[in-house]
Amino acid sequence: MDIMLILQIIVLFGGIYLGVKLGGMGVGYAGGLGIIILAMLGMKVEMKGIPMDVILIIASVISAITAMQVAGGLDFLVQVASKILRKNPKQINYLAPIVTYLLTIFAGTGHTAFSMLPVITEVAKGQNIKPSAPLALAVVSSQVAITASPISAAFVAMTGVCEPLGVSYPILLFICISTTFIAMVVTAFFVNKFYDLDLSKDPIYQERLAKGLVEEVKNVEYKELKPYAKRSVAIFGVGVLIIVAYALAISKSVGLIENPILTRDNAIISFMLTIGFAIVVLCKVETGKLLSTSTFQSGMNACICIIGIAWLGTTFVNGHIESIKEVAKDVVVQYPFILAVVLYFLSCLLYSQAATTRVMMPAVAVALGMTSPENAQHVWILVASFAAVSGLFVLPTYPTTLGAIAMDDTGTTKVGKFVFNHSFFVPGTIMVAISVALGFLVAPVLL
Repeated sequence: MDIMLILQIIVLFGGIYLGVKLGGMGVGYAGGLGIIILAMLGMKVEMKGIPMDVILIIASVISAITAMQVAGGLDFLVQVASKILRKNPKQINYLAPIVTYLLTIFAGTGHTAFSMLPVITEVAKGQNIKPSAPLALAVVSSQVAITASPISAAFVAMTGVCEPLGVSYPILLFICISTTFIAMVVTAFFVNKFYDLDLSKDPIYQERLAKGLVEEVKNVEYKELKPYAKRSVAIFGVGVLIIVAYALAISKSVGLIENPILTRDNAIISFMLTIGFAIVVLCKVETGKLLSTSTFQSGMNACICIIGIAWLGTTFVNGHIESIKEVAKDVVVQYPFILAVVLYFLSCLLYSQAATTRVMMPAVAVALGMTSPENAQHVWILVASFAAVSGLFVLPTYPTTLGAIAMDDTGTTKVGKFVFNHSFFVPGTIMVAISVALGFLVAPVLL
Protein backbone atom coordinates (compact mmCIF):
# COMPACT_ATOMS: atom_id res chain seq x y z
CA MET A 1 0.00 0.00 0.00
CA ASP A 2 1.67 3.24 -1.14
CA ILE A 3 1.62 6.55 0.72
CA MET A 4 -0.80 8.17 -1.74
CA LEU A 5 -3.44 5.47 -1.18
CA ILE A 6 -3.04 5.82 2.58
CA LEU A 7 -3.58 9.60 2.30
CA GLN A 8 -6.66 9.10 0.12
CA ILE A 9 -8.16 6.64 2.62
CA ILE A 10 -7.48 9.11 5.43
CA VAL A 11 -9.28 11.84 3.44
CA LEU A 12 -12.25 9.52 2.76
CA PHE A 13 -12.79 8.44 6.35
CA GLY A 14 -11.75 11.83 7.69
CA GLY A 15 -14.46 13.51 5.62
CA ILE A 16 -17.03 10.99 6.80
CA TYR A 17 -15.93 11.40 10.44
CA LEU A 18 -16.11 15.19 10.28
CA GLY A 19 -19.52 15.02 8.64
CA VAL A 20 -20.91 12.73 11.34
CA LYS A 21 -19.49 15.01 14.03
CA LEU A 22 -21.11 18.07 12.45
CA GLY A 23 -24.40 16.30 11.78
CA GLY A 24 -27.18 17.38 9.42
CA MET A 25 -25.97 19.09 6.26
CA GLY A 26 -22.49 19.05 7.75
CA VAL A 27 -22.20 15.56 6.24
CA GLY A 28 -22.51 17.08 2.78
CA TYR A 29 -20.20 20.00 3.58
CA ALA A 30 -17.45 17.66 4.78
CA GLY A 31 -17.87 15.57 1.63
CA GLY A 32 -17.25 18.64 -0.51
CA LEU A 33 -14.10 19.42 1.42
CA GLY A 34 -12.94 15.85 0.92
CA ILE A 35 -13.49 16.14 -2.84
CA ILE A 36 -11.19 19.17 -3.02
CA ILE A 37 -8.46 17.40 -1.05
CA LEU A 38 -8.73 14.24 -3.20
CA ALA A 39 -8.38 16.41 -6.31
CA MET A 40 -5.28 18.04 -4.81
CA LEU A 41 -3.88 14.55 -4.21
CA GLY A 42 -4.21 13.83 -7.93
CA MET A 43 -7.43 11.84 -7.98
CA LYS A 44 -9.75 12.41 -10.95
CA VAL A 45 -12.96 14.22 -9.96
CA GLU A 46 -15.93 14.12 -12.34
CA MET A 47 -19.45 15.50 -12.22
CA LYS A 48 -20.83 12.06 -13.09
CA GLY A 49 -19.71 10.98 -9.64
CA ILE A 50 -22.64 12.95 -8.19
CA PRO A 51 -25.70 10.64 -8.02
CA MET A 52 -28.05 13.11 -9.67
CA ASP A 53 -30.74 10.47 -10.26
CA VAL A 54 -30.88 9.70 -6.53
CA ILE A 55 -30.95 13.38 -5.57
CA LEU A 56 -33.68 14.24 -8.06
CA ILE A 57 -35.87 11.32 -6.98
CA ILE A 58 -35.54 12.29 -3.31
CA ALA A 59 -36.28 15.95 -4.11
CA SER A 60 -39.35 15.13 -6.22
CA VAL A 61 -40.79 12.64 -3.68
CA ILE A 62 -40.22 15.09 -0.84
CA SER A 63 -41.89 17.87 -2.84
CA ALA A 64 -45.06 15.80 -3.18
CA ILE A 65 -45.05 14.75 0.49
CA THR A 66 -44.51 18.38 1.49
CA ALA A 67 -47.66 19.39 -0.39
CA MET A 68 -49.53 16.58 1.34
CA GLN A 69 -48.23 17.75 4.72
CA VAL A 70 -49.39 21.34 4.19
CA ALA A 71 -52.79 20.02 3.07
CA GLY A 72 -53.04 18.09 6.35
CA GLY A 73 -52.50 14.64 4.83
CA LEU A 74 -49.67 13.65 7.16
CA ASP A 75 -51.78 14.62 10.17
CA PHE A 76 -54.52 12.33 8.87
CA LEU A 77 -52.08 9.42 8.42
CA VAL A 78 -50.68 9.98 11.91
CA GLN A 79 -54.18 9.97 13.39
CA VAL A 80 -55.03 6.69 11.64
CA ALA A 81 -51.78 5.08 12.77
CA SER A 82 -52.22 6.48 16.28
CA LYS A 83 -55.70 5.00 16.60
CA ILE A 84 -54.38 1.60 15.51
CA LEU A 85 -51.66 1.71 18.17
CA ARG A 86 -53.97 2.96 20.94
CA LYS A 87 -56.67 0.37 20.20
CA ASN A 88 -54.11 -2.42 20.57
CA PRO A 89 -51.65 -1.04 23.15
CA LYS A 90 -50.42 -4.44 24.37
CA GLN A 91 -49.17 -5.22 20.85
CA ILE A 92 -47.12 -2.02 20.64
CA ASN A 93 -43.86 -3.93 19.99
CA TYR A 94 -45.36 -5.43 16.85
CA LEU A 95 -47.60 -2.63 15.65
CA ALA A 96 -45.10 0.23 16.05
CA PRO A 97 -42.57 -1.20 13.55
CA ILE A 98 -45.32 -2.37 11.19
CA VAL A 99 -46.83 1.13 11.12
CA THR A 100 -43.53 2.89 10.41
CA TYR A 101 -42.59 0.20 7.87
CA LEU A 102 -45.82 0.71 5.92
CA LEU A 103 -45.57 4.51 6.13
CA THR A 104 -42.06 4.32 4.67
CA ILE A 105 -43.14 1.93 1.90
CA PHE A 106 -45.97 4.34 1.05
CA ALA A 107 -43.98 7.58 1.22
CA GLY A 108 -40.53 6.42 0.08
CA THR A 109 -38.81 8.16 3.00
CA GLY A 110 -38.17 7.08 6.58
CA HIS A 111 -38.67 10.60 7.89
CA THR A 112 -42.41 9.89 8.18
CA ALA A 113 -41.53 7.88 11.31
CA PHE A 114 -40.85 11.15 13.16
CA SER A 115 -44.54 11.83 13.57
CA MET A 116 -45.15 8.45 15.20
CA LEU A 117 -42.43 8.62 17.87
CA PRO A 118 -44.41 10.64 20.47
CA VAL A 119 -47.42 8.35 20.04
CA ILE A 120 -45.31 5.22 20.47
CA THR A 121 -43.74 6.65 23.64
CA GLU A 122 -47.13 7.50 25.15
CA VAL A 123 -48.70 4.12 24.36
CA ALA A 124 -45.68 2.22 25.74
CA LYS A 125 -45.71 4.21 28.99
CA GLY A 126 -49.43 3.54 29.40
CA GLN A 127 -48.73 -0.21 29.24
CA ASN A 128 -45.72 -0.09 31.59
CA ILE A 129 -43.49 -1.08 28.65
CA LYS A 130 -40.06 0.48 28.23
CA PRO A 131 -40.48 2.86 25.27
CA SER A 132 -36.96 1.95 24.12
CA ALA A 133 -38.21 -1.38 22.72
CA PRO A 134 -40.99 -0.18 20.37
CA LEU A 135 -39.08 3.03 19.53
CA ALA A 136 -35.97 1.11 18.46
CA LEU A 137 -38.04 -1.32 16.41
CA ALA A 138 -40.01 1.50 14.78
CA VAL A 139 -36.94 3.55 13.85
CA VAL A 140 -35.00 0.61 12.45
CA SER A 141 -37.97 -0.78 10.49
CA SER A 142 -38.45 2.63 8.86
CA GLN A 143 -34.82 2.49 7.70
CA VAL A 144 -34.94 -1.11 6.44
CA ALA A 145 -38.24 -0.42 4.63
CA ILE A 146 -36.45 2.03 2.34
CA THR A 147 -34.98 -0.98 0.50
CA ALA A 148 -38.51 -2.26 -0.15
CA SER A 149 -40.28 0.95 -1.16
CA PRO A 150 -40.86 1.12 -4.94
CA ILE A 151 -40.53 4.91 -4.92
CA SER A 152 -37.44 5.22 -2.73
CA ALA A 153 -34.22 6.42 -4.33
CA ALA A 154 -32.34 3.38 -2.97
CA PHE A 155 -34.71 0.88 -4.56
CA VAL A 156 -34.75 2.76 -7.86
CA ALA A 157 -30.94 2.85 -7.85
CA MET A 158 -30.88 -0.90 -7.18
CA THR A 159 -33.34 -1.48 -10.00
CA GLY A 160 -31.07 0.46 -12.34
CA VAL A 161 -28.21 -1.91 -11.52
CA CYS A 162 -30.14 -5.19 -11.53
CA GLU A 163 -32.60 -4.89 -14.43
CA PRO A 164 -29.91 -4.72 -17.14
CA LEU A 165 -28.53 -7.91 -15.58
CA GLY A 166 -31.81 -9.77 -16.06
CA VAL A 167 -33.49 -9.21 -12.68
CA SER A 168 -37.11 -8.31 -13.31
CA TYR A 169 -38.71 -5.42 -11.43
CA PRO A 170 -41.57 -7.53 -9.93
CA ILE A 171 -39.17 -10.23 -8.66
CA LEU A 172 -36.80 -7.66 -7.11
CA LEU A 173 -39.72 -5.91 -5.40
CA PHE A 174 -41.11 -9.22 -4.13
CA ILE A 175 -37.76 -10.31 -2.68
CA CYS A 176 -37.16 -6.97 -0.96
CA ILE A 177 -40.63 -6.67 0.56
CA SER A 178 -40.97 -10.29 1.68
CA THR A 179 -37.52 -10.60 3.27
CA THR A 180 -37.57 -7.27 5.11
CA PHE A 181 -41.14 -7.64 6.37
CA ILE A 182 -40.55 -11.13 7.74
CA ALA A 183 -37.28 -9.97 9.31
CA MET A 184 -39.11 -7.08 10.99
CA VAL A 185 -41.77 -9.37 12.50
CA VAL A 186 -39.18 -11.91 13.69
CA THR A 187 -37.09 -9.15 15.28
CA ALA A 188 -40.18 -7.75 17.02
CA PHE A 189 -40.90 -11.24 18.36
CA PHE A 190 -37.33 -11.53 19.66
CA VAL A 191 -37.53 -8.17 21.44
CA ASN A 192 -40.98 -8.90 22.83
CA LYS A 193 -39.93 -12.34 24.08
CA PHE A 194 -36.44 -11.82 25.44
CA TYR A 195 -36.14 -8.14 26.43
CA ASP A 196 -36.86 -6.91 29.95
CA LEU A 197 -39.81 -4.68 29.12
CA ASP A 198 -41.01 -3.81 32.64
CA LEU A 199 -40.77 -0.02 32.80
CA SER A 200 -41.51 0.22 36.53
CA LYS A 201 -38.34 -1.74 37.40
CA ASP A 202 -36.01 0.46 35.36
CA PRO A 203 -33.77 2.49 37.72
CA ILE A 204 -33.25 5.36 35.28
CA TYR A 205 -37.02 5.69 34.86
CA GLN A 206 -37.58 5.65 38.62
CA GLU A 207 -34.91 8.31 39.10
CA ARG A 208 -36.45 10.56 36.44
CA LEU A 209 -39.92 9.92 37.81
CA ALA A 210 -38.82 11.02 41.29
CA LYS A 211 -37.40 14.24 39.85
CA GLY A 212 -40.64 14.96 38.00
CA LEU A 213 -39.02 14.62 34.56
CA VAL A 214 -41.55 12.12 33.21
CA GLU A 215 -44.82 13.48 31.87
CA GLU A 216 -48.05 11.75 32.80
CA VAL A 217 -49.92 9.87 30.12
CA LYS A 218 -52.63 12.24 28.93
CA ASN A 219 -56.03 11.65 27.45
CA VAL A 220 -55.82 11.69 23.67
CA GLU A 221 -57.22 14.71 21.90
CA TYR A 222 -56.96 14.62 18.13
CA LYS A 223 -56.84 18.00 16.51
CA GLU A 224 -59.32 18.85 13.81
CA LEU A 225 -58.08 17.91 10.36
CA LYS A 226 -57.82 20.39 7.54
CA PRO A 227 -60.68 20.27 4.99
CA TYR A 228 -58.69 18.52 2.26
CA ALA A 229 -56.46 16.27 4.38
CA LYS A 230 -58.03 13.00 3.24
CA ARG A 231 -58.16 14.17 -0.37
CA SER A 232 -54.42 14.90 -0.38
CA VAL A 233 -53.66 11.38 0.91
CA ALA A 234 -55.92 9.89 -1.75
CA ILE A 235 -54.18 11.87 -4.50
CA PHE A 236 -50.76 10.82 -3.24
CA GLY A 237 -51.83 7.18 -2.89
CA VAL A 238 -53.31 7.02 -6.39
CA GLY A 239 -50.15 8.64 -7.73
CA VAL A 240 -47.94 6.02 -6.06
CA LEU A 241 -50.10 3.22 -7.50
CA ILE A 242 -49.77 4.74 -10.97
CA ILE A 243 -45.99 4.92 -10.62
CA VAL A 244 -45.77 1.28 -9.52
CA ALA A 245 -48.12 0.19 -12.31
CA TYR A 246 -46.06 2.07 -14.89
CA ALA A 247 -42.82 0.62 -13.51
CA LEU A 248 -44.29 -2.87 -13.83
CA ALA A 249 -45.63 -2.17 -17.32
CA ILE A 250 -42.25 -1.09 -18.69
CA SER A 251 -40.43 -3.98 -17.01
CA LYS A 252 -39.04 -6.38 -19.60
CA SER A 253 -40.50 -9.32 -17.72
CA VAL A 254 -44.01 -7.86 -18.01
CA GLY A 255 -43.54 -6.14 -21.36
CA LEU A 256 -46.84 -4.26 -21.57
CA ILE A 257 -45.00 -1.16 -22.82
CA GLU A 258 -42.07 -2.09 -25.05
CA ASN A 259 -40.93 1.42 -25.96
CA PRO A 260 -41.70 3.59 -22.91
CA ILE A 261 -41.76 7.34 -23.41
CA LEU A 262 -40.35 7.78 -19.90
CA THR A 263 -37.70 5.74 -18.11
CA ARG A 264 -38.51 4.59 -14.57
CA ASP A 265 -36.44 7.39 -13.02
CA ASN A 266 -38.03 10.03 -15.23
CA ALA A 267 -41.48 8.64 -14.50
CA ILE A 268 -41.03 8.83 -10.72
CA ILE A 269 -39.66 12.38 -10.88
CA SER A 270 -42.32 13.71 -13.27
CA PHE A 271 -45.22 11.85 -11.65
CA MET A 272 -44.22 13.03 -8.18
CA LEU A 273 -44.06 16.64 -9.31
CA THR A 274 -47.46 16.15 -10.95
CA ILE A 275 -48.83 14.69 -7.71
CA GLY A 276 -47.57 17.80 -5.92
CA PHE A 277 -49.28 19.97 -8.53
CA ALA A 278 -52.58 18.07 -8.13
CA ILE A 279 -52.49 18.37 -4.34
CA VAL A 280 -51.71 22.10 -4.47
CA VAL A 281 -54.53 22.79 -6.94
CA LEU A 282 -57.22 20.38 -5.71
CA CYS A 283 -56.52 20.85 -2.00
CA LYS A 284 -56.00 24.62 -2.16
CA VAL A 285 -52.51 24.52 -0.65
CA GLU A 286 -50.73 27.82 0.02
CA THR A 287 -47.43 27.35 -1.81
CA GLY A 288 -45.73 29.90 0.43
CA LYS A 289 -45.93 27.42 3.33
CA LEU A 290 -44.17 24.58 1.51
CA LEU A 291 -40.60 25.64 2.21
CA SER A 292 -41.12 25.91 5.97
CA THR A 293 -42.36 22.34 6.53
CA SER A 294 -40.32 19.78 8.46
CA THR A 295 -40.63 17.33 5.56
CA PHE A 296 -39.12 19.72 3.02
CA GLN A 297 -36.28 20.67 5.36
CA SER A 298 -35.37 17.06 6.15
CA GLY A 299 -35.56 16.15 2.46
CA MET A 300 -33.29 18.95 1.34
CA ASN A 301 -30.93 18.09 4.17
CA ALA A 302 -30.74 14.54 2.76
CA CYS A 303 -30.03 15.86 -0.75
CA ILE A 304 -27.10 18.01 0.42
CA CYS A 305 -25.69 15.12 2.44
CA ILE A 306 -25.82 12.81 -0.58
CA ILE A 307 -24.27 15.39 -2.93
CA GLY A 308 -21.20 15.69 -0.73
CA ILE A 309 -20.66 12.30 0.85
CA ALA A 310 -21.77 10.12 -2.10
CA TRP A 311 -19.63 12.18 -4.49
CA LEU A 312 -16.66 11.68 -2.16
CA GLY A 313 -17.27 7.95 -1.93
CA THR A 314 -17.86 7.50 -5.65
CA THR A 315 -14.72 9.46 -6.52
CA PHE A 316 -12.64 7.22 -4.27
CA VAL A 317 -14.23 4.02 -5.61
CA ASN A 318 -13.81 5.09 -9.26
CA GLY A 319 -10.17 5.96 -8.61
CA HIS A 320 -9.45 2.44 -7.37
CA ILE A 321 -11.97 0.44 -9.40
CA GLU A 322 -9.36 -1.94 -10.84
CA SER A 323 -8.08 -2.88 -7.38
CA ILE A 324 -11.65 -3.27 -6.13
CA LYS A 325 -12.38 -5.57 -9.08
CA GLU A 326 -9.51 -7.85 -8.16
CA VAL A 327 -10.50 -8.05 -4.51
CA ALA A 328 -14.23 -8.48 -5.23
CA LYS A 329 -13.61 -11.10 -7.89
CA ASP A 330 -11.78 -13.31 -5.41
CA VAL A 331 -13.47 -12.51 -2.11
CA VAL A 332 -17.16 -11.81 -2.89
CA VAL A 333 -17.62 -14.87 -5.09
CA GLN A 334 -15.94 -17.13 -2.53
CA TYR A 335 -17.52 -15.47 0.53
CA PRO A 336 -20.75 -13.78 -0.69
CA PHE A 337 -21.76 -12.58 2.79
CA ILE A 338 -18.73 -10.26 2.85
CA LEU A 339 -20.60 -7.85 0.54
CA ALA A 340 -23.43 -7.54 3.08
CA VAL A 341 -20.94 -6.82 5.87
CA VAL A 342 -19.26 -4.09 3.80
CA LEU A 343 -22.59 -2.51 2.86
CA TYR A 344 -23.73 -2.59 6.50
CA PHE A 345 -20.76 -0.63 7.83
CA LEU A 346 -20.43 1.64 4.79
CA SER A 347 -24.07 2.74 5.00
CA CYS A 348 -23.63 4.06 8.52
CA LEU A 349 -20.73 6.16 7.23
CA LEU A 350 -22.35 7.37 4.01
CA TYR A 351 -25.52 8.24 5.97
CA SER A 352 -27.86 7.05 3.21
CA GLN A 353 -29.22 3.80 1.78
CA ALA A 354 -29.43 5.40 -1.64
CA ALA A 355 -25.87 6.75 -1.53
CA THR A 356 -24.50 3.38 -0.42
CA THR A 357 -26.40 1.59 -3.17
CA ARG A 358 -25.28 4.09 -5.78
CA VAL A 359 -21.63 3.95 -4.74
CA MET A 360 -21.18 0.22 -4.20
CA MET A 361 -23.60 -1.86 -6.29
CA PRO A 362 -22.47 -0.72 -9.78
CA ALA A 363 -18.83 -1.08 -8.72
CA VAL A 364 -19.35 -4.62 -7.42
CA ALA A 365 -21.34 -5.60 -10.53
CA VAL A 366 -18.50 -4.42 -12.75
CA ALA A 367 -15.93 -6.05 -10.47
CA LEU A 368 -17.69 -9.40 -10.85
CA GLY A 369 -17.73 -8.97 -14.62
CA MET A 370 -21.51 -8.64 -14.86
CA THR A 371 -22.44 -6.56 -17.90
CA SER A 372 -25.45 -8.46 -19.29
CA PRO A 373 -27.88 -11.24 -18.32
CA GLU A 374 -25.58 -13.77 -20.01
CA ASN A 375 -22.72 -13.20 -17.55
CA ALA A 376 -24.75 -12.21 -14.49
CA GLN A 377 -24.74 -15.51 -12.64
CA HIS A 378 -23.68 -13.77 -9.43
CA VAL A 379 -26.34 -11.04 -9.46
CA TRP A 380 -28.21 -12.86 -6.69
CA ILE A 381 -25.42 -11.85 -4.30
CA LEU A 382 -26.22 -8.16 -4.89
CA VAL A 383 -29.95 -8.71 -4.42
CA ALA A 384 -29.53 -10.84 -1.30
CA SER A 385 -27.19 -8.28 0.29
CA PHE A 386 -29.28 -5.22 -0.57
CA ALA A 387 -31.01 -4.88 2.82
CA ALA A 388 -27.58 -4.43 4.43
CA VAL A 389 -27.45 -0.84 3.15
CA SER A 390 -29.79 -0.07 6.06
CA GLY A 391 -27.11 0.21 8.74
CA LEU A 392 -27.82 3.90 9.39
CA PHE A 393 -28.62 3.10 13.03
CA VAL A 394 -25.10 1.82 13.80
CA LEU A 395 -23.98 5.33 14.76
CA PRO A 396 -26.71 6.97 16.89
CA THR A 397 -26.59 10.19 14.89
CA TYR A 398 -29.38 9.73 12.31
CA PRO A 399 -32.29 12.21 12.74
CA THR A 400 -34.98 9.61 13.57
CA THR A 401 -32.59 7.93 16.01
CA LEU A 402 -31.87 11.21 17.79
CA GLY A 403 -35.58 12.05 17.71
CA ALA A 404 -36.51 8.81 19.46
CA ILE A 405 -33.90 9.42 22.18
CA ALA A 406 -35.15 12.99 22.72
CA MET A 407 -38.83 12.05 22.85
CA ASP A 408 -38.46 9.24 25.38
CA ASP A 409 -38.73 11.12 28.67
CA THR A 410 -38.42 7.84 30.65
CA GLY A 411 -34.72 7.70 29.78
CA THR A 412 -34.84 4.07 28.57
CA THR A 413 -33.91 4.98 24.99
CA LYS A 414 -30.30 6.03 25.26
CA VAL A 415 -26.75 6.05 23.96
CA GLY A 416 -24.30 4.02 26.03
CA LYS A 417 -20.84 5.00 27.19
CA PHE A 418 -19.21 3.21 24.26
CA VAL A 419 -21.38 4.89 21.56
CA PHE A 420 -22.27 1.59 19.87
CA ASN A 421 -24.08 0.12 22.88
CA HIS A 422 -27.25 2.12 22.25
CA SER A 423 -30.89 1.05 22.16
CA PHE A 424 -31.03 0.61 18.36
CA PHE A 425 -27.91 -1.46 17.69
CA VAL A 426 -29.08 -4.96 18.64
CA PRO A 427 -32.63 -4.84 17.15
CA GLY A 428 -31.28 -3.14 14.03
CA THR A 429 -28.47 -5.61 13.50
CA ILE A 430 -30.82 -8.55 14.02
CA MET A 431 -33.34 -7.13 11.53
CA VAL A 432 -30.71 -6.50 8.87
CA ALA A 433 -29.05 -9.88 9.46
CA ILE A 434 -32.34 -11.77 9.11
CA SER A 435 -33.28 -9.77 5.99
CA VAL A 436 -29.95 -10.65 4.38
CA ALA A 437 -30.13 -14.29 5.50
CA LEU A 438 -33.60 -14.62 3.98
CA GLY A 439 -32.29 -12.92 0.84
CA PHE A 440 -29.54 -15.53 0.58
CA LEU A 441 -32.20 -18.23 0.76
CA VAL A 442 -34.73 -16.67 -1.64
CA ALA A 443 -32.64 -14.81 -4.23
CA PRO A 444 -30.67 -17.81 -5.61
CA VAL A 445 -33.94 -19.72 -6.09
CA LEU A 446 -35.86 -16.91 -7.86
CA LEU A 447 -32.93 -15.57 -9.85
